Amino acid sequence: MIRRGTKAIGIAGAALLAATVAISGPAIAGPKASTDFSGRASYYAKDYKGRTASGQQYDGEKFTAAHRSLPFGTTLRVTDPRSGRSVSVVVNDRGPFIKDRVLDLSLAAAKELKMLGRGIATVHAEVQDQAQ
Repeated sequence: MIRRGTKAIGIAGAALLAATVAISGPAIAGPKASTDFSGRASYYAKDYKGRTASGQQYDGEKFTAAHRSLPFGTTLRVTDPRSGRSVSVVVNDRGPFIKDRVLDLSLAAAKELKMLGRGIATVHAEVQDQAQ
């Protein structure tokens, strides 16, 4: 018997559990790499200066984004359904650190989506190219 939490499972249960983990692979925090996701996006302050979590210097004129768990270098196609505008961004930072947001966009990306006046926009993001 194998103890899992407070319940014991038999050998057959343990084998099924092992097979499930082997087939499905490790869990990924946040959205799966091969899926789309939607939610609220914000953007970096106009006067922000500093390094991103990837070690790069933040450049507001580049099309970049912060995401909590996607690998650095992942390319996303971000669309604002309200305006129909979209932009491709590369994940190079971690965040956003506000619970109800899914992305922090660079100033250039926010301008392209025409979201500067709103500050926050509901977006749909699609992974185009996942970095390893």
